[in-house]
Amino acid sequence: MKEYLIVLNKDEDTATIVNLETRTLEKNIETDHNPHEVLVSLDKKKTYVTCSWGNRLNIIDNDTFELSKTVSHEDFNFPHGLGLTKDGRKLYLASTFSEKIFIIDTEDDEIVKVFPTYQKHSHMVAPAPDGKTIYVPNMGSHNITVIDVESEEIVNHFPVGKGPEGVAVHPDGKHLYVANQHDNDLYIIDTESLEVLYEREIGSCPIRIVFSPDGQYAFIPNRESGDISIIETAHNLKGEIRPWEVKRIPVGNWPGGTAFNHNGSYAYVANNKTNDVSVINVKTLKEETRIDVGIHPDGMTYLRR
Repeated sequence: MKEYLIVLNKDEDTATIVNLETRTLEKNIETDHNPHEVLVSLDKKKTYVTCSWGNRLNIIDNDTFELSKTVSHEDFNFPHGLGLTKDGRKLYLASTFSEKIFIIDTEDDEIVKVFPTYQKHSHMVAPAPDGKTIYVPNMGSHNITVIDVESEEIVNHFPVGKGPEGVAVHPDGKHLYVANQHDNDLYIIDTESLEVLYEREIGSCPIRIVFSPDGQYAFIPNRESGDISIIETAHNLKGEIRPWEVKRIPVGNWPGGTAFNHNGSYAYVANNKTNDVSVINVKTLKEETRIDVGIHPDGMTYLRR
C-alpha cells in the first residue's frame, strides 16, 4: 500500500500529490480555476475536485494521477462541498452561491438530480455514518439543512450559530459538531433531538471539523488565529464525560484542509498563507514537520492504495 496526500493549491490551479513515505512532492496536476474541496471515491479509483471559481468539477484517475473528466452545469456557481453516500454510488455537491445541491452518479459521473436549499450560501456536505442523512451548513442563513438520503429530499432546517462552515458527525452517529466561524465557537448537537448539548469557545474563525478514525478527537482549524483546536470527544473531567478542548496547536498561517491517515496516527493540515502542510503526531499532539506544497493550499484528502 502507498499513502498520499492530495492537496489543492487554490491560487495556482493545481493539485499536488504528496508521497507520505518520503514526505516529498510526487506530481502536480493542473486543474480548473480555484480548486477548493476534494474527496476520494470509496473504491479509491477516483478523486473529485470542486474548482469553485472555475465552476467545474474535476475528476482525477488515481492510477495515473491524470485529469480524466470534467463536469459542468449552468447552475454551478462556486461549487464547493462534497460528500458520498455510504455505498459510494452517489456524490452530493453543494454550490454556494446558487444555493443548490447536485447529486452525481459515481458510476458514470453524470448529474442525476438538482434541487435548491432555499437557504443562503449552502457550502459544505456532511454525511452521517449510518448513511441515512446528509447535513449542509448554510453560512448566510446561520442554519443547517437536513437531507434524507433515501428520498433525496430536504426534511428540515435548524438554526445554529453565525456563519457555520465546518460540520461533521461523530463516528458514533450521536453527535453533530458545528463550527460557527463568526462566533468563534463550536456546537455539539444531539442528532436525534437537535438540541445543543455543549457550546465551546475555540479559536478565531473555525472553518473545518475532522474526526480521528476512532472518534477520540475532533481537529478544528482556526483560520485567523493560525492554530488547531483539539477536542477530546469523551474527556473525563472529575468523573464527568464530555467534549473538551485539551490542546490548541500552533500551525501555519490560515490553516484549512485537514485529514488523518488510515489509522489516525498522523494528521495533516494545509496552511493557506505559508504554502505548506503541517504534520501532526496524534499521539504527542505536536507538530513534527511541514511539507512545502503549492500556492495557498486549502482542500486536502488522504489516499491509501
